[in-house]
Amino acid sequence: MDRIILENKSILLLLEESVEMYKKYYQYEKIDGTSRKIVTRIPENAFREAIANAMIHRFWDINAFIRVSMFDDRIEISFPGGLPSGMSEAEYLDGQISMIRNPIIGNVFYRLRYIEMFGTGIKRINKSYHNSLTKPQFKVYENSITIILPTVLSIASLTSEEQLIVQLFHGNLKLSRPEIEKQSHYNKAKLIRILNSLSDKNIIDKSGKGRATKYQLR
Repeated sequence: MDRIILENKSILLLLEESVEMYKKYYQYEKIDGTSRKIVTRIPENAFREAIANAMIHRFWDINAFIRVSMFDDRIEISFPGGLPSGMSEAEYLDGQISMIRNPIIGNVFYRLRYIEMFGTGIKRINKSYHNSLTKPQFKVYENSITIILPTVLSIASLTSEEQLIVQLFHGNLKLSRPEIEKQSHYNKAKLIRILNSLSDKNIIDKSGKGRATKYQLR
């Protein structure tokens, strides 16, 4: 994709130009008979919230950019500055405490309705993926935060075999390959192929090694 550096512009213009770039790559028009509809591969609300979140929580007193990396299957938004002092990662992800590093920017975004309420951005991003098998990821580091927005994926888009395996994880269970094999009645080779496919689609995660290996929905 194109490499574009947006700088020396107002924050509001930067946000809107970022959204226009997003629309160029992740929205397209589909004609169905006589009607047209916009198909969105990554929720626009999630992208707007992630960009606003980056601007509200980033460090502005260091020479570093907010980096938006657009891939075919995801968008990664990274911004300088870890969590505000006194806020834990769990509190940031749950929106339990509203600590804004840049309150003036936060107030402007709130008044212009770019955000709904302080401290609700992460919840709104997650809500945008309510009907998707793929989910956003939030990586919190000491000096930066990265928000990963995957392309949406419905269960109807999976093969019948993949759907059956996904349904076995209902309730966010962690299952070993032998356990999945027993419940699905698929042989080892076929099951490994299906699990690898679901992993490539960012639907399941694998943890552990050897006999301790477990699978679960991402």
